[in-house]
Amino acid sequence: MTYRTKTYIAGEWDGDKNAIEQLYKWNDSDYWGLHFVDAHDLTQARDTSLNCSIKASLKKRLDASKTFVLVVGENTDTAKAGSCRYCSDYSSWSGCGRGNPTDLRSYIKYECDKAVEAGIKIVVLYNAAKVQRQKCPEALRYKGTHLPMQYIEDGKYYWNYSEIKKAIIS
Repeated sequence: MTYRTKTYIAGEWDGDKNAIEQLYKWNDSDYWGLHFVDAHDLTQARDTSLNCSIKASLKKRLDASKTFVLVVGENTDTAKAGSCRYCSDYSSWSGCGRGNPTDLRSYIKYECDKAVEAGIKIVVLYNAAKVQRQKCPEALRYKGTHLPMQYIEDGKYYWNYSEIKKAIIS
């Protein structure tokens, strides 16, 4: 049995790298009080792995997680990366051409669905100064805690650290 002690961070790295890296920066700093144990330290998948193999690795990480954090940006709901290239015709395959279960979902949609199935705490962080649920994958659109990662003060954008920490840690 795996104990759920980890925090799983998901997001669309191409568009939201700055926000995801900010979470890790706070976690790795002695100055900030945010601390989580990263589920991605459990297992690693190589970039050359099959998408279905990567999803199997993601599931192991999610199975050990007590909190799922999704960073939502402009392209999160429309990201396509992750569909198995050996499973293009659902009707003719009982499984992946490499022996794994057939799964045509993107990595992000897969992670969101699995987090809901697991019944773990869900935190949705928007890489913006306001919550825009239409950009969130449908599986999480009305689940968990939703909050912006930034706020505007005197015309400047600032990271919303205290609210993010409270949502992840509590």
